[in-house]
Amino acid sequence: MILEVAMLQVKPGLSESFEESFREASKIISNMRGYVHHELQKCLEEENKYVLLVRWETLEDHTIGFRGSEEYQAWKALLHHYYDPFPVVEHFVTVIPGT
Repeated sequence: MILEVAMLQVKPGLSESFEESFREASKIISNMRGYVHHELQKCLEEENKYVLLVRWETLEDHTIGFRGSEEYQAWKALLHHYYDPFPVVEHFVTVIPGT
């Protein structure tokens, strides 16, 4: 299992609109092959900062399957114009599981 982590900086004044668009985009990602779970969390210290956490079965499910799909183009159209700067996306694997 892979954890995708993206720190999202949303342009000032667009948080509410971004969250609405993200609800719509959630329908897209949740139907993708290899998708397990996702959540969007908002930072308490920085008003326009979010973290996106997505669990995938494999790295390729995200990097090839999702990013190479038509559905990704719809995701991109819904969300990418909100970010400044564009987020860095990283992938993690569990080393020590929680209880």
